[in-house]
Amino acid sequence: MIRGRDFLAGLGLAGVVWTVAFRGRSHFWEKMAVGVGALGAFAVVANPELRSPRNRPRARDLGVGLATAAALYGIFRAGDRFARAALPTGADDIAEVYARRRLAPRWFIASALALVIAPGEELFWRGLVNSYLMQRLGRVTGSALGAVVYGGIHLVTGNLTLTGAAATAGAFWSLQYLVEGRLPAAIVSHIAWDLWIFLVQPTVELEP
Repeated sequence: MIRGRDFLAGLGLAGVVWTVAFRGRSHFWEKMAVGVGALGAFAVVANPELRSPRNRPRARDLGVGLATAAALYGIFRAGDRFARAALPTGADDIAEVYARRRLAPRWFIASALALVIAPGEELFWRGLVNSYLMQRLGRVTGSALGAVVYGGIHLVTGNLTLTGAAATAGAFWSLQYLVEGRLPAAIVSHIAWDLWIFLVQPTVELEP
């Protein structure tokens, strides 16, 4: 059982982390690694279910996670074209996101994404926020509202395309968590998707 005060405290902390990281002028990846790592640790403490045997990794989680990451990447390939055509600032917004690749060495970004940021986001947003809302409002309504909250936190970035992309990814992983009832496959999916779309095969052609 997740307490309401832990849910509210977590959301407040998340607001601070996203604002400081995205509105700050430097050390974006360091801020995200420390902040999201703290959110993930907070979620593990606040939600006993995350420490239960049910959430221990299983062999199938790797395959399911990689498959769902590939599906989400396909959605984003199509979404990239839509954003550029439908949103006046779509192209600039996407370029702004990928410009963050230059803010730290690739090895550091990859390590931060795989070891801290992607797992921490799933632990916090699905493992705490969605879980609490599902606990209070029912599984389907809670999952839907959790996806909205995840997308909404990205409004602090001032990047409309990024906010829409986050809402799409949040809805996807919220649905996966709703169906699976466990977090490991979603964590694998988030890690694989982050690394692939951001560092390996971006949705746009980038200068070397």
